[in-house]
This record gives sequence, C-alpha cells and structure tokens, in this order.
Amino acid sequence: MFLPFIDRTLTEFLQEEQTPPMHKSRLATFVIDCQTDDLDQAGRFWSAALGRAVCPTSDPIYLDLKSAPQEPQLLVQKVPHSSRIHLDIESDDVEAEVKRLEALGATRVTFVKTWWVMEAPTGQRFCVVKPQRGPLDDTANAWP
Repeated sequence: MFLPFIDRTLTEFLQEEQTPPMHKSRLATFVIDCQTDDLDQAGRFWSAALGRAVCPTSDPIYLDLKSAPQEPQLLVQKVPHSSRIHLDIESDDVEAEVKRLEALGATRVTFVKTWWVMEAPTGQRFCVVKPQRGPLDDTANAWP
C-alpha cells in the first residue's frame, strides 16, 4: 500500500518537472489618453459620457472611472501625445507575456517604470503591465 503512494507521487513530481512554467494574462484596462492641461475636466466629461463615478488615484496623471470588479478598469490619463485610447494587458509575468506577444508579431517600443509599451503589427500601441487589481485568477488566460 505504501509503494503505490510513493510511485504516484514520484510520477506526479516528474510530470510537474516536465511541464513548462505557465503565466497568465488578461485584458486589464482601457486607458483614455487625454492631451490636456485640465485632467479634472476630462474626467468630468468621461464620467458623464459613460455614467461612471470619478475616483482619484495616488498618481496625479490618472483618474479612475469606477467599474465593477469583473469589468476591465477604465482610466483617464493626462499625456503629452495626441489623445487616443489604448488598452493594458496585465500579466503575472510581464516578460513572458511580452515575449509571447512578440512571437505573434508585436514589437517593444519602450519600457516605462514597471511595464512595456508595445505596438501591434497593425500599429496600435498597448501596454503589458503587472496585475492591477490583485492576483490573476481562473478567469485569466493561461499560457505555456
């Protein structure tokens, strides 16, 4: 009786050792980039347009528009470039996710603080960031 337990455990251990590490990612945030001197005014507009309350953040260049926990986060960001909307993909392994996206044809543009700005093969810019609202759960995509 004792040996089957050891054999099963050893087999499971060997299978775990052969399984490549996985990382997770998911759509995290839509960011409304605003080239403006008045972020509060931009926040009021988007709040009224989308029916979402404005919540201040600890970073003075961002405002958070309240979203439900299961929804992507919605941010208004003060930027020096032309106004546009971009998305953030959050990952528990930023570098692994960037490499996965590069294999799909994306390119690295620049590293900022703790995230990568990337460009899709079709020209859209997006960011790969650390998890924004806690650990990624089973609703995130799992990648080898």
